Amino acid sequence: MIKRIFFVFVLLAMSPALLAIQRDPNGVNVNTRGATTVFITFGGLTNQVPAEAIWCGALIPAAPDIGFKCNPATIFGRLPLRYNQGRFSGQSGFTDIMTIPQTVARRAYEAAAAGQPSAFFYVRRFTSTVGGPDEYVFVTCRLAGGGARVPLSLLDVQLRFQTDTTVLSTPVGQPAPSFHADITYNGTGRLIGRWEVVLPGDDPPTAQDLLPEASLPVELRPLQRRYTQLERFNMFLPPTGNVRLDGPDPAKLPTAVEGLYLILLRIEASDDKEGNSNLGTAGSGSGIVHSGGVAGFPLPVLRYYVGSALTTSSTGAAGPLRQLLPLAGATTVRTAPLEFAWAEDARFAFYRLEVVDAAGKEVLSAVLQPGVGRYRAPGWFPDRVSAGVLRWRVVGLSPDGAVLSTSEWRGLDYRAE
Repeated sequence: MIKRIFFVFVLLAMSPALLAIQRDPNGVNVNTRGATTVFITFGGLTNQVPAEAIWCGALIPAAPDIGFKCNPATIFGRLPLRYNQGRFSGQSGFTDIMTIPQTVARRAYEAAAAGQPSAFFYVRRFTSTVGGPDEYVFVTCRLAGGGARVPLSLLDVQLRFQTDTTVLSTPVGQPAPSFHADITYNGTGRLIGRWEVVLPGDDPPTAQDLLPEASLPVELRPLQRRYTQLERFNMFLPPTGNVRLDGPDPAKLPTAVEGLYLILLRIEASDDKEGNSNLGTAGSGSGIVHSGGVAGFPLPVLRYYVGSALTTSSTGAAGPLRQLLPLAGATTVRTAPLEFAWAEDARFAFYRLEVVDAAGKEVLSAVLQPGVGRYRAPGWFPDRVSAGVLRWRVVGLSPDGAVLSTSEWRGLDYRAE
């Protein structure tokens, strides 16, 4: 196997045609027992677009195509669609956010434990738009721990109020409870960023706005929307993998105006030697791209609603449910996560979310327990539901399933792009 890997590198050095597309970094340390996210720059694309990305334990020549592709007998997995944050950038370049799932890391570890080389490969295929051959470009992944020699990347982020309520309701002028972020990460370095709040009437953040800055090409980073800043932070993360980041003083949260507010955790890119990408080496410009704090997913938001609390009437009848998100007439694209949220009410034992298309045909129905206040559409939703106008509502149910209250139907513009 060692001779085979050496043969691959010799061929790459001898054949300039195989080096049409460059990349940096060309080798990274990855977590042996968990997920890893790495910022990779591909450069030198000429009438080419990216296709699938695959992890495997060995390479074989891609002839008659260019480069080296995965040996089908050693494939560990594909880059999941939900983690595919790649986009064109720079000078004939492509920014790829490689997120290795834990399942792939486990298969690579098991192969190494069985006597195979500890390094494995991430192979991205590029197809020609003018009928040329496909080109395969690989990055070597070296099994390591999840500590100091692995790129600083976020693996999971959970935002919570101290009351453990996802959508909080508070009266006008009353302070909200304290909140925090529980973060799971790889590597070590500086976690730099800020807390922001989206006020009622502000344009809501897009999926691109919710990505950490390091998950975007450098030219797109200044284009992320900014909202009212609450507080900045700059802290050192030791290579322990978990940290709790306390939010700012809750007295800083605005509560003077009725409406829905969103609390955002904004992570800025920090200098991380293990994850930096050299644009010159990749042939996609010049300079070093810092990628400390990269993640393969948009960060979650924390919601609170300011207004009069819902009360039960003297007869015990339940009033209408209050929908929060998406806003009436909001537009969302199929590639972005679709989440529904509503104000919690102690009178209901269960909630039923109903979504119908323009013809009134039900496309989604889910029964949910109290204490959550939101629901994210499942992964199959974009594939089974056509673009167009959707309507949704929430139904409050008694313990025996009887309908106590329903919200109004609210429209949603569900677009392909």
